[in-house]
Amino acid sequence: MKRVLELEDIEAVRTLLGVGDRNLRRVREEFGVEVVARDSIVTVQGNPRDVDLSMRAFLAMLREIREGGPLGDSEVSRILRDVRYGWRTERGDRRWGGTADRAANGAPERAADKRRQGRKVEWRSGGQREYMKAMDERDVVFCTGPAGTGKTFLAVAKAVEALEEGAVRRMVLVRPAVEAGEHLGFLPGDYREKINPYLQPLYDALRELLSPSQVDRYMDLGVIEVAPLAYMRGRTLNSSFVILDEAQNTTPKQMLMFLTRLGFDSRSVITGDVTQVDLPDGVESGLINARDVLRGIPGVAFVQLTDADIVRHPLVQRIVTAYEHRGSAGGSPGGSSNGRAGSPGCGSPCGGTHKDAPEDAGDDAPRGPSGERTGGQAKR
Repeated sequence: MKRVLELEDIEAVRTLLGVGDRNLRRVREEFGVEVVARDSIVTVQGNPRDVDLSMRAFLAMLREIREGGPLGDSEVSRILRDVRYGWRTERGDRRWGGTADRAANGAPERAADKRRQGRKVEWRSGGQREYMKAMDERDVVFCTGPAGTGKTFLAVAKAVEALEEGAVRRMVLVRPAVEAGEHLGFLPGDYREKINPYLQPLYDALRELLSPSQVDRYMDLGVIEVAPLAYMRGRTLNSSFVILDEAQNTTPKQMLMFLTRLGFDSRSVITGDVTQVDLPDGVESGLINARDVLRGIPGVAFVQLTDADIVRHPLVQRIVTAYEHRGSAGGSPGGSSNGRAGSPGCGSPCGGTHKDAPEDAGDDAPRGPSGERTGGQAKR
C-alpha cells in the first residue's frame, strides 16, 4: 500500500522531516515502512496497517507544528508512542483548515485551525491521561514513577488550572529537605535562601505555566506558597490545592502529618519515585508505606507511571530502562532495607490506573490496542 502526503508549506515540510531527515528516519524505523520525501511530497509505502500508523504520526507532527508547539525529539517520541498504542485517538480527528495538505485519494488531511491560547497542558501518554483523570475525580492522588514522566509538572498544571478557575483559593507546594535533614541552619542566608535549593524544581514548574510576574505576585499575596515539609506541622489547609513532591523521602509519620493537613474544599497530590529514596538505611519510606495503608480508602487514587510515560530527552527513557534491567538481573542500584523498590512497578497496588482499591495491580495496567501491557512493570 502507498499513501502520499502533499504540503504547500515548504517550511512546514522541513520542520516535519527534522534536521537531516531525522524525523523521517524515526517513522521509518518505528513502523517498518519505506518513506521518501521529495520537495513538498512525502510518500509512505508498506503494509496497510503500518502505512496508516505512519500517516497518523506525520499528521500528528503537523498538528504540533501548526499549533505553535515545538517538535523536538521528546515530542516526536511521544507522538510515535501515542500513535503506536492509540492513546490520542480521541483527539486524533481534528483536521487542518485552510491548507492544501492532501492524501493520495485527494481528500484534504486537515486539523483544527486553532492556535494555543497561552500554555495549555495536555497528557502525552496513556499513563499521564490516567493521572490527569485521577486528579479530576479524586481528592487525594498518589502518583509514582521514574524521572521525566511529568509527575510534578502535571500536578502543578492542575493546581494552576484549579486556581485560575476559582476552584481553590491557593496553591501550596511542599517538598521534604532530606539532603540537609531538614536542619538548614548551616546554609548561608535567610529562611528563603536556605530552602530555595530544595524547592527549585517546584519554582521551575510554576514558571513553565505562569509568567515570572504572575508567580511573584501570587507569592507576595500568599496565593502560591512553596515550603519545606517541616513547616506544614500544625496547619489546616482549606480551599487549597496541595502538592507534596519527592514524597518517597518522607517517613510514615511525616506522610501522616501531611495528609491530615487537608481541610475543607481542598485537594492533594502526592508524587515521588520509589526507586530514588534518599532516607537513611533502615528508615521506611512514607510513600511506600502509604500505598499499603491507604489501599481501599474511598476518594484516594493511586497512579503508577512507567518509562513508557517519560517525556524528557529520549535518552532518559533508555537510561531508566537500563537501570531497571540491571536491577532485575540482580544488584539493583536503588535497593536497600528502607523500602526502595528495584523498579517503578515493584509492589505497587496501583498498576497504572486511578481506581480505588484495585485487587490486582498487574491486571489494571494500561494496555495497547492488542492487549499488550503498557503500564505497571516497564516494557521495552
